[in-house]
Amino acid sequence: MTAAPHRPRLLVLRALGLGDLLTGVPALRGIRRAFPGRRLVLALPATLGEAALATAAVDEILPAEAPNRGVPSLDHWRGPPPDLAIDLHGNGPESRDALAALSPARLLAYAHADPAVARPPVWRKDEHERERWCGFLAAYGITADPSDLRLPPPEVPSPAPGAVVVHPGAESVSRRWPAERFAALVRRLRAVGHRVVVSGGPREDALVLAVAARAGLPPREVLRGGLPFAELSALVARAALVVSGDTGLAHLSVAHATPSVTLFGPVSPLLWGPPRSRHHIALWKPGPPGDPHGDMPDPQLLRIDVDEVTAAALVLLRPGPSSGPPGKGDGARVRSV
Repeated sequence: MTAAPHRPRLLVLRALGLGDLLTGVPALRGIRRAFPGRRLVLALPATLGEAALATAAVDEILPAEAPNRGVPSLDHWRGPPPDLAIDLHGNGPESRDALAALSPARLLAYAHADPAVARPPVWRKDEHERERWCGFLAAYGITADPSDLRLPPPEVPSPAPGAVVVHPGAESVSRRWPAERFAALVRRLRAVGHRVVVSGGPREDALVLAVAARAGLPPREVLRGGLPFAELSALVARAALVVSGDTGLAHLSVAHATPSVTLFGPVSPLLWGPPRSRHHIALWKPGPPGDPHGDMPDPQLLRIDVDEVTAAALVLLRPGPSSGPPGKGDGARVRSV
């Protein structure tokens, strides 16, 4: 029997969080289409492996992670050097060098001057994350559509179908709206007849329980411990609404076209927010940018009050074709409240 021919491997580095993975889906799918004969390997944290494979753009995971969103070592790569390496991690020399250490046949990176490209990509601070990476690839002749975000429906059942999902957690304190305000929101939504569940990540049990206790939620409506990705994806995909801060669950809502209200503070939704749609409301108080990884709640985030979030949630929960925030055309994507 003749052995199967070797399939060259393409390595992409984006070793960040769930939101970063989901905003990178359009770029990953563009790469997948441009190089159908290569095996696409994505370097990212092992905990996101299931989510990465669910995009249908990735063939294999290379577990890679560093503290504080740093650049991980890729020394555990095995086999021949990558046929192509693509840096979707950042614009600095650190991520470029991590890939260059593997001696790929070709390297695409913001920090790498490719002599074959007449007009190399330029990093712009005011560019939305989805469009940034699609534009980066376009400089190399790779077409990617920033709106190509959707994930397929999960095969597993939801733990709370039709519920409003309130997710108070976030990776950093600066992006966490106060627990007492989330609890007040939960009480108001339950008072008008909506089923509400509170969810959190693997290390957010204390926060989830604090919100649930203040809101008077029964234990069956409290999702502790961090759900496995398939179950989390099903929860979001079959929810009536998701309310959260600027975190991975907000991006998962977009991926499943689930209505969402997202609270922004240190970072503008013009850079990380949902696409323009009447099904998504991004609440934001304009002002100078803050630290998205800070250890104090962002002052602009704290200016958003419970009345504003409740009003936005009830607009999206309103039944019928008119549901959606008022605005021109397809709806108002960002509400500067």
